Amino acid sequence: MTKFASLLFIAGLAFFLMVVTGLLPLGNSPMLIGNAILDSAKEQVGAANVVTSVVLAYRGLDTLGELSILFAAASAVGLLLTKSSFNKPSKNPTNTEESDSGFVAINGIDLIFPLLLVVGMYIISHGHLTPGGGFQGGVVLAIAFAMRSIVRPRGKSIDHGVVTFIEAFAGLSFIVIGLVALYTQGHFLQPMLDQGHFGSLWSAGTIPLLYLAVGLKVGAELAGLILALNTDEVNI
Repeated sequence: MTKFASLLFIAGLAFFLMVVTGLLPLGNSPMLIGNAILDSAKEQVGAANVVTSVVLAYRGLDTLGELSILFAAASAVGLLLTKSSFNKPSKNPTNTEESDSGFVAINGIDLIFPLLLVVGMYIISHGHLTPGGGFQGGVVLAIAFAMRSIVRPRGKSIDHGVVTFIEAFAGLSFIVIGLVALYTQGHFLQPMLDQGHFGSLWSAGTIPLLYLAVGLKVGAELAGLILALNTDEVNI
């Protein structure tokens, strides 16, 4: 019976694909909305990266929803951690730099950490010009702090209150920019300010500011979560 149901499903799926394929015109893209965005994004948004125009302008409200989902997921995991884990003292307070990671790992992270910060901020600040943006750059920033926290579990770590403040401020900035655009331009997150010279760093109006807010929020949420999970050895 199970085999018969599987064959029936495969047959139905094949018939559906044949019908859909037969209705689509060969050689012509059916994505009318996509073509319309490609034709008008340069004048309306001013971002060289069309994906950024979609993410932060044409469907900016969806991006706000994605940030809300990420916030809810990080908050749910944070609730699973006991309050005492945030105040657990170090096992060896007399030696704040003691670590079992080894000489190579400790000195390697000291070298890589600032480089990851630069790369993360570069990806965020150039998201309107090249592939990347706030989500990708924020993950790089979170990885930088996560690696440092893992390699130097007893070392000096970023304060959890600072991470929370950055996350809240970035999220609030994203919403405020969207509401100002709604009040002045008539549409939520519609690009404001001068679009500048197309393809330059200072272009696309408020789009770079939105990506900066996204990058800081994503980075702070993920970094705070990873630091909280690593509180068995360090007081954050």
